[in-house]
Formats: sequence, C-alpha cells, structure tokens
Amino acid sequence: MRDRNPIEGIWSVLRRTTTANRAFADPHDLITAVRRGLRRLQHRGDVLDGCLTGTGLVLASP
Repeated sequence: MRDRNPIEGIWSVLRRTTTANRAFADPHDLITAVRRGLRRLQHRGDVLDGCLTGTGLVLASP
C-alpha cells in the first residue's frame, strides 16, 4: 500500500499540463486555469484510473 492520496496524482497531472511553464496574473487566473484543467480531466477516465491505481486502490467493477 502506498502513502499517496489520489488527489496527489491529479495535482501532479495538473502541474505537468495546465499550470506548467505559466505565470499567472492574479489568483483568479490561477483558479480559472485549474478549473479548466479539472474539467478536461473529467473526460479522461484513463488518467483518473491511473491516479487511483497509483495509490494501490482498485476500482470495483460495476
């Protein structure tokens, strides 16, 4: 079992994609970028599943 929280994997993805190499004008600009990145991740089930498996958690089959 790993000590990582699933959200750490999501933040890692956002740091490498949405917020990488970017200077934000103000906090609102940062919030907008993070929301946009999270919206994109909603449609990437494979990436979200990878964040969960990185913690040792396994999704139950429906």
